[in-house]
Amino acid sequence: MVPLPARTDVSALATGAVMRAATAASRLAGLDESPAIDPVRLAVAYSSERWLRWDGRAQVGFAPLSAFFRTSDGFVRTHANYAHHRQALLHGLRLSSDATRDDVAAALQVRTTERAVADVAERGGLCVAVRVEEPAADAALRRTPLVDIRRTSAAPPRPSRPIDADLPLHGIRVLDLTRVIAGPVATRTLAYLGADVLRIDPPHLPELATQHLDTGHGKRSALLDLRSAASGDRFAALAQDADIVVLGYRGTGLEALGISPAALIARHPGLIVLSLSAWGTDDRRGFDSLVQAESGIARIESTSDEPGALPAQALDHSAGYLLAAAAIELVGRRAREGGSWHASTSL
Repeated sequence: MVPLPARTDVSALATGAVMRAATAASRLAGLDESPAIDPVRLAVAYSSERWLRWDGRAQVGFAPLSAFFRTSDGFVRTHANYAHHRQALLHGLRLSSDATRDDVAAALQVRTTERAVADVAERGGLCVAVRVEEPAADAALRRTPLVDIRRTSAAPPRPSRPIDADLPLHGIRVLDLTRVIAGPVATRTLAYLGADVLRIDPPHLPELATQHLDTGHGKRSALLDLRSAASGDRFAALAQDADIVVLGYRGTGLEALGISPAALIARHPGLIVLSLSAWGTDDRRGFDSLVQAESGIARIESTSDEPGALPAQALDHSAGYLLAAAAIELVGRRAREGGSWHASTSL
């Protein structure tokens, strides 16, 4: 099993997600053998940010204000790795921009969990309650697919092409509109398999440099402000030649920019669109650590009164590999059956 020790079965989750992507790639390449998964390499991949060195220095996974904090009646988990999220958190707590972690702890400790979450959310910050698991809700989720795949319109099959067994996605063009970990892991996997991946970021929201490097292997990268008409036209031209578009932004934001899955498929028949979110149909902002906290995982993983965490950002990585598996499978289905396709999953 994968050496990712935890009370929840992270090993099985990681192995299953990567195996699904590897199996899809083998089938697309026409190979019969089952792929072999090295557990040590898999564990390193799932915790890759811990192994990355920048000028010889290890990187800090979470900013000081991204942490568990006590409230007057429980715990919350905050996320403030990005400067705009840090500022929103401090504004929500009525603190100055130079406030310290101790200042945040003091401000949260006098608030109830509900009040803390509401105050931070009001200013666009990220703060969720640390909850216990809810068996009924979990059972309902287990009745839904890990990845929802839908054929959304008719389109003729794409012309068949020779498949390179080593690079079965060679010639497939991917537009990557994702950030942080999950989406970039999906598109990094497609790049490993030979796809031509172009990651597009907004110039006003720069990605964390080390995070961009960690998940950017094999990709090209560009800045494009989709809020402007000229950039929208440029993106439309890129999408016209794309096979796959991967979306990692919230649904309301995509609709405002005119690049929701439905809008893209209407304009580009035969397109494969992949969507990733934190909370599924809930359009809140979110990150792996926040989903762990609110879903009950942090309580399961606690070793004392304090909440705990998984040994890696396993929700991010697993969602990424599962979405990549769907993309690989749909490349083959589109070649045989035609159609436009939409695959979605969430942390």
